[in-house]
Amino acid sequence: MAYSDLDFNLIKVLEALFVHRSVSAAAEALCVTQPSVSLSLKRLRAHFGDDLFVRQGGRMVPTAVAERLREPVSRVIATVQSDIVPSGPFDPESSDRCFVLSLSDLGELTFLPDLMASLRTLAPHVTVQSVTLPTRDLKAALVDGNVDLALGYFYGFDGDNLFSQKLFDQTFVCLARVDHPHIGDSLTTEQFLQAEHVIVEQDGRSQEVFERRLETLGLQRHVVLRSPHFMSVPLLISQSDMITTVPLAVARIYTKLTDLKMLPLPFHSPAVELKQFWHRRSHTDPGTLWLRRLVARLFTGHDPTIGDQSSFWKSFRGSGMSS
Repeated sequence: MAYSDLDFNLIKVLEALFVHRSVSAAAEALCVTQPSVSLSLKRLRAHFGDDLFVRQGGRMVPTAVAERLREPVSRVIATVQSDIVPSGPFDPESSDRCFVLSLSDLGELTFLPDLMASLRTLAPHVTVQSVTLPTRDLKAALVDGNVDLALGYFYGFDGDNLFSQKLFDQTFVCLARVDHPHIGDSLTTEQFLQAEHVIVEQDGRSQEVFERRLETLGLQRHVVLRSPHFMSVPLLISQSDMITTVPLAVARIYTKLTDLKMLPLPFHSPAVELKQFWHRRSHTDPGTLWLRRLVARLFTGHDPTIGDQSSFWKSFRGSGMSS
């Protein structure tokens, strides 16, 4: 197959296979027949001299050659969509679009209350799907268009076709039960090192910033529990002499739910920059652009868990949570 035979329709088929990993699903997404997609795949295989996709466990899995094509194919599709065939305007009042957001469990607590309240007012028919993905999978999901926007902190999350916008900083604090026998209203470095610690380990998340800071300072804690989940932490801390270090927003929630106290760290640890991330393919998409502007308006320079700008968090704090 000559270069001139590799038309845009074949590129669209290739992208659909990347996204859906199924000939039939790709055909449905492209509004063509399954034999048409099979024929296009045959032509693509002949052109590149590779199978491109092989069946594995009921799905079409890309080969190494196909993986190298993923990013260039995404760029071509994004360029055509944004620069050659621009979409029509996005009408939030009538749209029934489902936006897919990548959020950690902490990200949901921080961002969703205000975001959902605004969406219910401004875009009453729009829905949201929240997903949690490892960093490597999230990059692919943004490239494929399976995720519209990622909110939060993602370590090492960069690339030529990824855009980001800083929203606000968030610091870390320690938590201990209010009647801890050895820790009062402040915490020394010696107390921090001698205490038993619960740590939450989540790949590529903000907690890694704090862990790297400890390594830089040469500090080694006495860790008795490592967990990938935050939900059990407040109950464990409130019923023991263990302590934990968490982002400030999480601490504010935990001190509301259980008898815990927040303590400043006895040493400096850098704040974490929370951002919104998107891929070039959706950079000029009217719907995603509208959503990014809404997120920016709600959260730029403003941690919703602090201050009175957020009616949700103001009400939450006013119902008896310690500060």
